Amino acid sequence: MSDFNRNLRKYAELILKNGVNLQKGQELLISIGTNQAYFAEILVDICYKEIESGTVHIDWSNDHITRSMYEHASDEVMMHIPGYKVEKVKELSEKGAAMLYVMASNPDLLKGIDPKRIAETSKNSAKAFEPFRIYRMDGRVPWCIAGVSDKVWAQKMFPELNEVEAEAKLWEYIFKATRADLEDPVGAWEKHVKNLDERSKWLNSMSFKSLHYKGEGTDLIVDLVKDHIWQSAAVETAKGYTNILNVPTEEVFTVNDKYGVNGTLKSTMPLNLRGTLIEDFSFVFKNGKVVDFDAKVGKEALELLLDTDEGAKHLGEVALVPYDSPIQNLNTLFFNTLYDENASCHFALGNAIMSGVKGATKMTKEEHEANNINTSLTHVDFMVGSESLSINGILEDGTEVPVFVRGNWAK
Repeated sequence: MSDFNRNLRKYAELILKNGVNLQKGQELLISIGTNQAYFAEILVDICYKEIESGTVHIDWSNDHITRSMYEHASDEVMMHIPGYKVEKVKELSEKGAAMLYVMASNPDLLKGIDPKRIAETSKNSAKAFEPFRIYRMDGRVPWCIAGVSDKVWAQKMFPELNEVEAEAKLWEYIFKATRADLEDPVGAWEKHVKNLDERSKWLNSMSFKSLHYKGEGTDLIVDLVKDHIWQSAAVETAKGYTNILNVPTEEVFTVNDKYGVNGTLKSTMPLNLRGTLIEDFSFVFKNGKVVDFDAKVGKEALELLLDTDEGAKHLGEVALVPYDSPIQNLNTLFFNTLYDENASCHFALGNAIMSGVKGATKMTKEEHEANNINTSLTHVDFMVGSESLSINGILEDGTEVPVFVRGNWAK
């Protein structure tokens, strides 16, 4: 077996056994593109042969078909969500199936499509599947997002290479970013998760009231919600075992107070939002809400995101990632938030990660609002980390404690 095939197999095992942590007899829904059918076959073999899983279901996607729909389908067709699709996800969610989202991002897939059409379609889909998104957020449905190489995405990243070379190089970067190229990826991840857990434990022990971010174009104070919990790579499911939401992941994260964000915040990396690249953008927050924003590229798409609903104008996640990290050290832009957010401190506009607040997974929407926990149909991460970023934690008595210095952990 070649080194590539060996790493590919190790990577597939990693996202099944560490990522979704698929259990014996448990069903699995895999969302994946037709160009990556070879990888789906590897995943299915491992599920049935090694894990002895329940039924593995596949949701296929195809970039050409997706592009054709956005270009040519009527509004009625675009806005129609077939009932059987909703019922399928409902049935699997209620049975406790795991869900694996395998991404092969084409950053320019929807380039030239009316951003309003993209935003309205996305919002409509989010409404239809909102109950099941909540299941994912509160741990009832274990899930994981992972990436696979694709020639179009690879050539966006490495335009100087031909298709074959670019796709191979992207696989090399994915293996490095996820530790799949190591002799024992599972053991490496156990050590990695332990290190992140130690960061989370320290942050939880400090019980910071707020965080003060300062960097180029950024001067922001973020209040943390009452009873917030700092979490790391492995989160606990409703059934008591852990799984990893993102492979790769380098972050520790929690939930901010919906109304406690004030100041200016500048992005440090482009954001690929539904096929539109947004570059050099910034926000002004007052009492938690975006009151002004700008972008040199993609401003209309950013405006449509903020208009998704009221919650989209507020932050829902605070995530800390050191600048000196495996993905940042690759010194490349992935044009894919799964990777780029794990190279940088980031925030998310929209829905909070409910497991990041004590008791929030069992609260109603009204209780979330009463406790200043943001809710929204959307959750979009964007990157703000840099080698010049400093973050101080502010205690209840006003004392400031360094958390990040020059982009990395203070200690």
